[in-house]
Amino acid sequence: MLRGMEEAPTTDTAKISELSFEDALRALEQVVRQLESGDVALDQSIALYERGEALRRHCQARLDAAQARIEAIVQDARGQAIGTRPFDSDG
Repeated sequence: MLRGMEEAPTTDTAKISELSFEDALRALEQVVRQLESGDVALDQSIALYERGEALRRHCQARLDAAQARIEAIVQDARGQAIGTRPFDSDG
């Protein structure tokens, strides 16, 4: 019998892109638990894996953005703290 099927995963990347880092990480952990349980049919496992990969990419992108923002806060051309600037600015 399949467990957790009432929460069938979707690969809807629009919904994933709306998740906060914390919510995406929780969803990824749930996917991992379901896959590790061994109680999921092959087709469902593939769908779960695809969702997990999309969640992992989303989490990584959020971490990369946070790291870039932190680096923009603490470094100028000389490596000195000068305040803040948007991490996506060119200057």
